[in-house]
Amino acid sequence: MEKEKKSLPFEESLEALEEIVKDLESGNVPLDDAISKYNEAMKLAKACNDKLVEAEKAIHQVLQEDGTITELKDDTNNA
Repeated sequence: MEKEKKSLPFEESLEALEEIVKDLESGNVPLDDAISKYNEAMKLAKACNDKLVEAEKAIHQVLQEDGTITELKDDTNNA
């Protein structure tokens, strides 16, 4: 099941995570189900975080005309 969650698109993973949080916050989930849902939520949260990290890395790279990839410099701290 973990592999299935990682292969979901980011938006679907986030939506599933939000639904689990909503269920758990309702307080109407039996303890065993709550534990199971919590574990599933942690897997979804990790998958979402991993995808965000990958996206951030991709955003900080620029493809040069010669086909090489260059890292962008972060100038936000120089102000």
